[in-house]
Amino acid sequence: MPKPTRIGHLVINAKDLTAATKFYTDVIGFEIALERPGFGTFLTAGEQHHDLAIFQAPEGAANTADGDVGLNHMAIEVADFEELTNYWHKLQDHFDTGEIRTTDHGMTKSIYIKDPEGNGIELYCNATATPEEGLALMRSPDRKNTELIFK
Repeated sequence: MPKPTRIGHLVINAKDLTAATKFYTDVIGFEIALERPGFGTFLTAGEQHHDLAIFQAPEGAANTADGDVGLNHMAIEVADFEELTNYWHKLQDHFDTGEIRTTDHGMTKSIYIKDPEGNGIELYCNATATPEEGLALMRSPDRKNTELIFK
């Protein structure tokens, strides 16, 4: 049976391509790999040709809404807890406190926000040394999510 190796990239539509591109470069830290005005922007985290693309949504496209069918959120991995903490502090300049949610999942530590189009974003770091430890912790019936507190 065929088996995927990883998710290659994500493409989202945006009503305001300029604002979305600015958010994903200035706030999240992606680099522009290719910009096609009026069509889309291809963004990279630095190792792939592109990790995220933002396409111009057609006129009259519906807004995103929590709970609708479709993408719930995208998860963007960061190097470690120190880097996640750096994001926490940076996000304070771009969001009100009520717009940021944090969770310690046990196997990951996460910050949840929304982009200017309302798409959910999880910034996270792994909290276990190996993927096997993370999977075992995720499957543990005793695992509980808790609020993640930053200093």
